[in-house]
This record gives sequence, C-alpha cells and structure tokens, in this order.
Amino acid sequence: MTTGEDKLYGDEGDEGDEEDPYALALRPGHGPVYLRLADGRRIRMPVHRWYAPPSAADTTVLERCVGPVLDVGCGPGRLCRALLSRGVFALGVDIAPRAVALTTGLGGIALCRSVFERLPAEGGWQTVLLTDGNIGIGGDPRGLLRRCGGLITPTGLLVVEVDPHDVEELCAARFEDFRGRGGPLFPWARLGERALHRAAEDLALRVTDQWTSGHRRFVALGH
Repeated sequence: MTTGEDKLYGDEGDEGDEEDPYALALRPGHGPVYLRLADGRRIRMPVHRWYAPPSAADTTVLERCVGPVLDVGCGPGRLCRALLSRGVFALGVDIAPRAVALTTGLGGIALCRSVFERLPAEGGWQTVLLTDGNIGIGGDPRGLLRRCGGLITPTGLLVVEVDPHDVEELCAARFEDFRGRGGPLFPWARLGERALHRAAEDLALRVTDQWTSGHRRFVALGH
C-alpha cells in the first residue's frame, strides 16, 4: 500500500519489483500469473484480458459508465483508457507503480494509491468500477463496498463484477508465477451474485441493474 503524496507515474516507478509476480505479470510476454489461495487452490489470472482491447463484456460496462469514473484496481488501465477515448473522464487507481506507469504510458490517467487512502473528489464520482475480481481487494467486501459507496454521488453507481460461481469466501492469497515463485500473502475475497446482494442489503445499497456477458457477471449498485 502506498502512502504519502499522490503519485502520478509516466514511465517510472517499477524499481524494486523485479521479483514480484504481480509486477512481472504486468509486463507483456512474461507468462501466466496465478492467485494461490492459502488452502492450495490456484486460480489463473486473466492477464491476457488486461492488455487486450475491451471485450464484449467490457463494453457492456463501458456503456453504463457516466463520468466522472473511478476505476479501482485499474491494472494497465484498459477500461479507463477506453472511457477517455469515448470522451468520458476516467481516473484509474492502483497500488502497483508499474500498473500506473503502464496506464499513463498508454494514454490514461492514473494515481498510485490504495482505494482506502484519501482520493480526489470523494463523494463526487458518478461511477466507480470494481471489475476483474477487484471486489476482493482488502479481503473485506463489505468494507470495500462501504468505502466505494462513499466515493459516489447520491445518484452515482458502483459497478461490480462478481464471481460466476455462487461463492462467498474470505481468504489469504498470494500471486504466483508460472515457475511457482510466490509473493507475500495478502487478504482477498471472492463474491458471487447472491453474496453481493446480501452485502449490498446490509449496507443499504440497492441493486439497480445486473447482467451477464459470456461467462462474466456484473451488478450495479446505488444509494
């Protein structure tokens, strides 16, 4: 987690991450990366999707975005860059300096910071995105939803990609490369659609839309 002043990276910020599997995954051509759960299960991360042009499923998200948009856990920034190309202001946030450098280097706008730290325009975002499994950030989905709910305007939307399976799992995990080298453990979570509905109800967030595109599922929440 980064602290201190805002960091907007262009083509720097990746020093010291040479052995980190997530940072290496952000380099195209470095092979697959996995999420290794504490119980031994291994989930392949969709790195190819992070670099590809927006898919049909991504497009269903982009079409629902009203600016300004905050893309939480933006990675290389494919969604926030696509929104900017559509004339919709979007800011990406990610704790990985390399992810932020890639986003800005490819024409996006990104901030190197945790979503749980102070962010620009809190309470003024029309759309906040939690896609690509990012509902798992911090290992506390209700805490994350509460935080993101506080970032949007009273008429704003929180767009969440949920697990395609009926799951509610809080766990510890680490990123692992194709050679089996792992990074440090961190808290993570997986939530399916029904679990997200329960969490939203607990937080007085209402479901305004839900849809499926291919094998991916999304839910939009509002106040």
